[in-house]
Amino acid sequence: MPSFQGPALRQALNGISGILVTPFDAQDRVVAAPLKPVVDRAVQAGVQVLVANGNTSEFYGLQAAEAERAVAIAADCVAGRVPLLAGVGRSVGEACALARVSRDAGADALMVHQPPDPFVSPRGVLAYVQRIAEAGAGLPLVLYLRNENIGLDAIEALCRIPEVVGIKWASPTPLVLAAAMRRTADRQLAWVGGLAEVWAPPFYAVGARGFTSGLINVLPERSVAIYNALEAADQPLAMRLIEEMLPFEELRAQENNGTNVTVVKSALQLMGHDCGATRAPSAWPLTDRQQQQLRALLNGWNLLR
Repeated sequence: MPSFQGPALRQALNGISGILVTPFDAQDRVVAAPLKPVVDRAVQAGVQVLVANGNTSEFYGLQAAEAERAVAIAADCVAGRVPLLAGVGRSVGEACALARVSRDAGADALMVHQPPDPFVSPRGVLAYVQRIAEAGAGLPLVLYLRNENIGLDAIEALCRIPEVVGIKWASPTPLVLAAAMRRTADRQLAWVGGLAEVWAPPFYAVGARGFTSGLINVLPERSVAIYNALEAADQPLAMRLIEEMLPFEELRAQENNGTNVTVVKSALQLMGHDCGATRAPSAWPLTDRQQQQLRALLNGWNLLR
């Protein structure tokens, strides 16, 4: 049974949604042990929600059985201390199967990845999410929207699916976000900035709260400090804290964003928490120059042993 429901889950979604890495061993198998210290530190720092099978989890690099194992491992590590969101996606059949497995593993809600299919219709996306809602048997849904190409009418229809409690908005379009929020204000949904710490201030400005974060795998205390500054409306402090972590995000954005997870896993290796390599088509390993930049940054944050 889920540990967090109703108002408790809704309140947590206003916080930081930390996207967990998926650890691999030297034989490229999903393993459990390296994730526990990452989860423990995030929970102790005050991260409000943790997410398995998100993009920082390399969801699209996992086979179906691996995604099922990943959510079970995350549930064991989280152990009901904070809400666990389980990402589901790809084909509708795979998404529904993973929804059922995630529910049985103890996930508190499902995060529905936006379908990457090249032939996506607005009504098709609506049917897709409705099928997942049925498979989840009442579990709340959080929609992960990386673009708004299906249009505001379709977004509003998605938001009116009864199981939907929140939206992670991962498009750099705060004015469109504001319009979507106005159209669905009666539903009192959680609108979460889906572009991490750097984009949190403009999303906060239009009324979204909280943000997604991959940094929480490495330095959750900084993510929480940024969140606290934004909640206190201390914009100068929030911007200073974001400026100090910006080189980390700039490294992650290199090579067409292909070093996004590479930087996180490389940082964990340098910190003594090896979670393995990333899988192609992600970039691995970092170049010598990138590795030097990352090492210097982590040393400045006093994270190297």
